[in-house]
Amino acid sequence: MTLEDFFSEWNNDSDRVLVHTSGSTGKPKPMMVEKKRMLNSARITCDFLGLKPGDSALLCMSLDYIAGKMVVVRSIERHLHLISVSPSGHPLKDVNLKEVNGEITFAAMVPMQVYNTLLVPEERERLSHIRHLIIGGGAIDASLEKELRSLPGNIAIWSTYGMTETLSHIALRRINGAEASEWYQPFDSVKISQTEEGCLVIDAPLVCAETLLTNDIVEIEPYIYNKVEKLRFRIKGRKDNVICSGGIKIQIEEVEEFLKPHLEKPFMLAKKKDEKFGEIAVLLSEDKEIKTVEATIRRLLSDHKYWIPREFLHVDHLPLTETGKPKRSILL
Repeated sequence: MTLEDFFSEWNNDSDRVLVHTSGSTGKPKPMMVEKKRMLNSARITCDFLGLKPGDSALLCMSLDYIAGKMVVVRSIERHLHLISVSPSGHPLKDVNLKEVNGEITFAAMVPMQVYNTLLVPEERERLSHIRHLIIGGGAIDASLEKELRSLPGNIAIWSTYGMTETLSHIALRRINGAEASEWYQPFDSVKISQTEEGCLVIDAPLVCAETLLTNDIVEIEPYIYNKVEKLRFRIKGRKDNVICSGGIKIQIEEVEEFLKPHLEKPFMLAKKKDEKFGEIAVLLSEDKEIKTVEATIRRLLSDHKYWIPREFLHVDHLPLTETGKPKRSILL
């Protein structure tokens, strides 16, 4: 979808817009969402970040998905100057950005775009002059967070929590600066709770008509903000990323986080149906020396033997969705 296509759809007589889910847990699905709720979501984010008319917003993501659409809607709601570049893995390489005077006030990217940008000095310099950068559409690993904290300047970097159903995000957590935290802070209009299994429940009436039950297993705690007690949450993993193998529950994210500092090449865990155990853990790695990888992991997990994958497979490229998220369903 082009920017012209989106404006045409936004300005037609319908009160809804077609969006697609990201496809991180399966095939992307179409959804019709209300324009007024998209405007509500845009207003909430702009208010939280203090964006004002005349500020600038960078559009560098595909308009086929909600994240890109919401950048445009925020520019509409807050009368922002919209700067559009072609979606790519290097959004700040665009020659047209050389003509932009001063800092870009707001930008939204996926982790892959941020990672690539940090590798190129000129692009890294441009990134440091963005006032507010929100990162969503995938997990931000510890090494990327550490690198982002080292950026100079006044850039404020945020990790987002949300989904297509919540029209982008309903909570943010600061990655850099004195306010950096692993806890997500829901917006004031959002209420959160948990199921008995520990999954996050979201009540965000301004952006979604129904209460949403997520697959994210979280920890919730109270905290004081501006002398008012509120709730915040920390993500432990996804319910659908739990591997039930022979009666043992393995949280995929927990194992991956443990292994990341020790493996050089990209890898991921997936689950596979198994006649004996029900499900088994399978490790996919871009490292051609898969036997060496297996030996390393068996040594590292000697005290966590139930975490050791039952199979180790080499792949040229890890399976990812169009938005850069791990496509773990590939083996099911």
